[in-house]
Amino acid sequence: MATNKPRVAVATPARPTRDNAPATLAAVLRGGKKVAVISMIAFAVMNITTIVSLRGLPAMAEYGMTSIFYYIFAALMFLVPVSLVAAELAAAFPNQGGVFRWVGEAFGPRWGFAAIYYQWQAIVIWFPTVLIFAAAALAYIWWPLSFDQAVANNKLYTIVVLLAVYWAVTLFTFRGIKASAQLSYLGGLFGTIIPGAILIVIGIAYAVAGHHVQINLHGSVIPDFSHVQNMVLAASVFLYFAGMEMQAVHVKELKNPSRDYPLSVLIATVVVVILFIAGTVAVGTVVKPDAIDLNQSLLVAYRQLWAAFGLPWLGNVMAAMLAFGVLGQVSVIVAGPSAGILAVGKAGYLPHLLQKTNRNGIPTTILIIQGLFVTALCAAFTVLPSVQSAYQILSQMATIIYLLMYLIMYVAAIRLRYIQPDKPRPFKIPGGMAGMWIVGLIGLAGALIATFVSFVPPSQISTGSPVTYIAILLVGTAAFAAVPFVVFQFHKPAWKAVDSDFEPFEWELDARKKAYPIATTHIGVV
Repeated sequence: MATNKPRVAVATPARPTRDNAPATLAAVLRGGKKVAVISMIAFAVMNITTIVSLRGLPAMAEYGMTSIFYYIFAALMFLVPVSLVAAELAAAFPNQGGVFRWVGEAFGPRWGFAAIYYQWQAIVIWFPTVLIFAAAALAYIWWPLSFDQAVANNKLYTIVVLLAVYWAVTLFTFRGIKASAQLSYLGGLFGTIIPGAILIVIGIAYAVAGHHVQINLHGSVIPDFSHVQNMVLAASVFLYFAGMEMQAVHVKELKNPSRDYPLSVLIATVVVVILFIAGTVAVGTVVKPDAIDLNQSLLVAYRQLWAAFGLPWLGNVMAAMLAFGVLGQVSVIVAGPSAGILAVGKAGYLPHLLQKTNRNGIPTTILIIQGLFVTALCAAFTVLPSVQSAYQILSQMATIIYLLMYLIMYVAAIRLRYIQPDKPRPFKIPGGMAGMWIVGLIGLAGALIATFVSFVPPSQISTGSPVTYIAILLVGTAAFAAVPFVVFQFHKPAWKAVDSDFEPFEWELDARKKAYPIATTHIGVV
């Protein structure tokens, strides 16, 4: 006679087979004897290459020696708190999902979906800014300088190049993440690391050779806090340090997470700040503060530095290398955030149409929609007075959206210390609850300050009407902030993909244990 009583099965260890070998290997790495695959120094280098970019140096060169304060302030108030909080969350919740899982464990899937959406949306808004720089770099490959500047300032040229490059990279990404990773590696090496080293070395050589230095090396490091407008461009420095949470997922692969992670973060922070300061000063040696253009001054600096040594044509070579670097940077980021959105979507939070992938595992539908977002953002060029003003507004909007995600993440980390106090944490912020509160509040304060300042029109560049500037940021931020909640409101259980391997949240597992108290580590309900 059939009954409704659950069938109880005794779980036995699975024998290693070809089908379960990856899972068995993961079990060996996560349980039993821990295998360290990343050294402390290697992990520090990973974080350095994730963060360092040359594109934003002119914006900080505008501040002269005061830029040193902003870099250190952002590192202490943003980079360090983000690194520590993300490391604890990644170590405690290593399963698939990233910030969606971390926030979802604290506040449920609605807020988790909002957090990962903000991360993705900020990067989508960021794409046009980096591609505007790519268009300028391509313009500076030619001669003479006046021609390059005229082309780089042309809106039509910038829009055409921006869209052509973005869609070309998107189609290239359809070939698979391996192809994107290869382009990213080459772009990072020849388009960021080598040009960055050259910029610092030739900047030092320029000053040592006795050439006139434009930047006031004896200027004050402390900014004038009485003029908020002067600090607006500095708010974007927070976005320069963004992305550390992406590397935090590797914290358990360190030999001694409690010791190696804080030391690697300290090393990466010091190196990144030094590189940013040295690069900013190098740009400031040849470009007058009142002549700095956010989009072109880095290219002008290379041209003038090499011209001082009788090699102006090398400035054109550097422009080509920087343009190639942007291609590499964009190629891997086009696919990266969309992969996280795909995993969450297949768990039942996006319709099946957005879950489609090609034979290479690339979420083509999401990438196409991502491209349409980027194309729509180009419309900003038609209502703004210049390419530079469009660059500034998109940068600030990306900063604000990204900071929303970080604000949610900080609060989630603090809450999880209370609602899941016994959860094993291979890496834990030192100092107990006091340490978590101190780090969390510092991060929250830094993010809130940067968010507020981002809405203030900058005094250094023309962005048209201040009312239009603020209105675009307010309306854009409000619209983007509301999207994930609207999508979540209409999501359906039927959206979950049959091949989804997204693990349940801890609180979901606890609910199941309460429903089936017979279940233990060795006996489970089938």
